[in-house]
Amino acid sequence: MTTTDGAEATRTVEQRGLWFDEFVEGTRYLHRPGRTVTEADNVLFSTLTMNPQALHLDAAWSARQPFGQRLVNSMFTLATMVGMSVAQLTQGTIVANLGLTEVSFPHPLYHGDTLYCETVVLSKRLSKSRPGQGIVTLEHIGRNQYGVVVGRAVRSVLMWLKDHAPADASGASPAGGSGAPSAAAEPGASPPGGSGS
Repeated sequence: MTTTDGAEATRTVEQRGLWFDEFVEGTRYLHRPGRTVTEADNVLFSTLTMNPQALHLDAAWSARQPFGQRLVNSMFTLATMVGMSVAQLTQGTIVANLGLTEVSFPHPLYHGDTLYCETVVLSKRLSKSRPGQGIVTLEHIGRNQYGVVVGRAVRSVLMWLKDHAPADASGASPAGGSGAPSAAAEPGASPPGGSGS
């Protein structure tokens, strides 16, 4: 393919998540690749987050406990489940992470296990107070290499509608987008709670 001036043209694709408009209720996303969890991951995460729980750090003590070995920190499991969904669902299209509910860990994750995550779109609705944005409710499900569920969480995220997302750092706005600033950028407007993930 060549441009009008004769130069070779290339197609440019930027990785992004989904705009609010693209989420369809009932859709299940399988996030790949999986993540094999190591002892180093567990120890580093636990110490970085100032969690001295012996069940994650002390092999000798954990060997005498009901599971007979150390368990992977469940907060690592949760964070990894959410993180695995980002590239497919929220990369560059999220306004804010609103909250997590119904978090559970029905089976332990051990060193050497591989975590796989899937996400189901439970519901979506336009925001009543923030034009150009909508709330999507997602269920994240983590499974080990045997298909056993090791984690679940329901997450609410505030997402941009495609034609309302602000311009990126280069000044470009999404295809057909207005590049208008968010309500949070207006004088007197307060940003939503939460963080981006």
